[in-house]
Amino acid sequence: MATISPHDADSCERSDAALTRAFSVLGKRWSGVVLASLRQGPAGFRELSRTIGRISDSVLSDRLSELTKGGLVARTVDEGPPVTVSYELTASGRALMPALDELSKWAQDHLSPE
Repeated sequence: MATISPHDADSCERSDAALTRAFSVLGKRWSGVVLASLRQGPAGFRELSRTIGRISDSVLSDRLSELTKGGLVARTVDEGPPVTVSYELTASGRALMPALDELSKWAQDHLSPE
């Protein structure tokens, strides 16, 4: 039976902690879809709602707030008139896109459609 060296255990703990942080944001339903919907550029709330489709306004609002607080999405208010609010990916959000692409590819290859 192999034993894990303390260095390996520390590495696993750091990796587990990082995954826990990542999935505390990405593990919520619709978070990944909201992020992916913003990859083409800034969008307003209604545009995102139409693009995503089945998401409720309250859930979309919650996800946008969480993703903004997490530093993945920026919220911009244009005082107008009329006042408009738009959302776009931050540098951290854009850096996440390759990982979301890989996750999407994995799901297509390994998960059955709903």
